[in-house]
Amino acid sequence: MNDTGSIVLFTILAFSLAVILIMTKDTIQPQMRRMLALVTIVLVGCSFFMIVFSFLRAGS
Repeated sequence: MNDTGSIVLFTILAFSLAVILIMTKDTIQPQMRRMLALVTIVLVGCSFFMIVFSFLRAGS
């Protein structure tokens, strides 16, 4: 997991999806909104994990 560009790109895309989902929450159907929210939470959580992991690897 040494490719920093991929981590940065994944983080930007995950947070962009979260922002788009928040901005358009009134126009999305409730079933689809719940599924997209769960997927977005997982993606944002993974991006946080990758950021913290890359900081820990850089320090050692």
